Amino acid sequence: MKQNTKTHRILADEQWAVLAPLLPRQDKTNGGRPRADDRKVLDGILFSLRSGCRWQDIPAEHFAPGVTCWRRLRQWEADGTWERIWRALLATLSREDKLDYAAAFLDGSFAPAKKGD
Repeated sequence: MKQNTKTHRILADEQWAVLAPLLPRQDKTNGGRPRADDRKVLDGILFSLRSGCRWQDIPAEHFAPGVTCWRRLRQWEADGTWERIWRALLATLSREDKLDYAAAFLDGSFAPAKKGD
């Protein structure tokens, strides 16, 4: 039986073209194992976030392995990559007059509340 080798993409090519330059460059000077493809990793992160599946349940035949996606998600959070992406996309939307600041809001429900004594 022939295995399905079709590439599964979450991001369209046009979206990837915008995001790819905003990701950190790969350091190829330290040797070691080749780094997982950023597009497969980002697609895997988005797959997990969209589907709600556990990291280990990301289909590795279509995306990067789940543990790699999780590590890269954490790394990109720590090094400010997600904020750079967010700021760049907001700037683009603003330049194209597609951002309605009147409709924007901040939800702090994720912040832990201290319990009273």
